[in-house]
Amino acid sequence: MRSYSPPPDTQIVHARGLDFAYLQWGTEGPLLLLVHGFPDTARTWDCVGPALAADGYRVVAPYTRGYAPTAVPTDGRYDADTLGDDVISLIDSLGEASAIVVGHDWGAGAAYSAAARHPERIRALVAVAIPHPATVRPRPRFVWAVRHFLTLRLPGAAARFAKDDFAGLRTLYERWSPTYDWPDMELEEARNSFSAPGSLDAALGYYRALSPRPPPGHRERISVPTLIIGGRDDGVVTAADFESSRSRFSGPVEIEMLPGGHFLHREHPEPFVAALRVFLGAPSRWS
Repeated sequence: MRSYSPPPDTQIVHARGLDFAYLQWGTEGPLLLLVHGFPDTARTWDCVGPALAADGYRVVAPYTRGYAPTAVPTDGRYDADTLGDDVISLIDSLGEASAIVVGHDWGAGAAYSAAARHPERIRALVAVAIPHPATVRPRPRFVWAVRHFLTLRLPGAAARFAKDDFAGLRTLYERWSPTYDWPDMELEEARNSFSAPGSLDAALGYYRALSPRPPPGHRERISVPTLIIGGRDDGVVTAADFESSRSRFSGPVEIEMLPGGHFLHREHPEPFVAALRVFLGAPSRWS
């Protein structure tokens, strides 16, 4: 049985009644939040964060609610608007009025909600690997590829996912990024986080919170400047899925397909960072 070992380089900030752990690269410049998804942690940004900090940003990557070492919420709320409100509260607690937000997977869902409901707080939005949720249309291949949306909601899902030292991690990583040869150590940080009491069940709570009706934050159009990045080799979503997102924006939106699968920012960090640099421009633009 694994035991949890808290990462040594995390900091803590209090937001919305929770202690959020986070990583930080850089101490000055415009705030840039990097928000991870599932099954992942803030360490997913280990190559991206330092590069953006070197450009002149204050880069913060939180462990989202329930993901150790962030606290597990007692209210059990994990819907997209709650996650979006966490983003806004983190901006406040980090002492800023606004931020650039880059969100991957569930982090993208949170970022879409935050930008729609609080456009004055989000300077720019980058959504990674997830089209706007309101535009996704079920089709047989897609439904089969995202069958985890159902299986991870079922009773006993946490125990099944954790079996054989969290073998479920590799299953999902290889399904979503089929062209990448995942080294075992790439999955170690998620294994560690999910080993903490309550952490894996909290992460699966995001799936249990899903509803057929999109939350309010996913029903409103987004006005802030946005870049949506997809992976050309994604095992689930296609370039057409990303293009369909344009209908959910009243402001400028760019869509770019880059090498890699669902975790393209980890598979090919150099072109990913290059795309962010082109979209964002110099940090002085946001000062």
